[in-house]
Amino acid sequence: MALLHADRSALVHRLRAAGCVYAEDEADLLIAAADSAATLTDLVDRRVAGQPLEHLLGWAEFCGLRVAVDPGVFVPRGRTALLVAAAAAVAGPAPAVLDLCCGSGAAALVLHGRVAPRWLAAADIDPAAVACARRNLAPLGVPVYQGDLFAPVPTGWRGRLDLVVANAPYVPTDAVALMPAEARLYEAPVALDGGSDGLAVLRRVAIGAAEWLAPGGQLAVEVSDGQAEALRAVLDGAGLVPTLVHDEDLDATAVTARKPA
Repeated sequence: MALLHADRSALVHRLRAAGCVYAEDEADLLIAAADSAATLTDLVDRRVAGQPLEHLLGWAEFCGLRVAVDPGVFVPRGRTALLVAAAAAVAGPAPAVLDLCCGSGAAALVLHGRVAPRWLAAADIDPAAVACARRNLAPLGVPVYQGDLFAPVPTGWRGRLDLVVANAPYVPTDAVALMPAEARLYEAPVALDGGSDGLAVLRRVAIGAAEWLAPGGQLAVEVSDGQAEALRAVLDGAGLVPTLVHDEDLDATAVTARKPA
């Protein structure tokens, strides 16, 4: 869709005034997504009102892939590239992999190409996330289960998984209100709220992973830097052996935890 330079400049100005840090890039993406001037106006109005860019476009870029993201579904963050890299580094050959709290299925989508799993599945408790993940993962033949953590996963895999990846919610309840509006207003609360200290879901993931992992299997999770030591203690208590990984450039912290052989 062709726009006069003046039109693009005005659009960039509106986006920048609304607080969009990458206003020029966002303007180009919105222009490319619009099939008419009216559609573009609607997209820009909704973005200025605070809706996530990814929900407006219908996709997010993650680890070099374009991942479909439906309205209301957790948008994969750039920092989660560290979690995926840490998981791939400990995966071992032809692993059996489960992506918990999968959201759009972004981590599973990337891991499918990186670790050549013999079995790969994803799970989430949010119906909207499950529907979105199924759309992303169905072409790869990857099943997506709906339910609470390990509960919907076929029991035949209990004690046989080589890798469990979980981008579980870890924002403390009181801090959710301090998150950017595009997250707290437009993403499912269940994908954000990690309980009073942010570790409520991760505690349950650790306990479940100790049961579902094969001996020598690995759990990989994301957490804030300030929570890492507390999470290490949780993993120790679950009988897992944790290793912390931090990336200053991504401002990201991941933890892998091995089930002893």
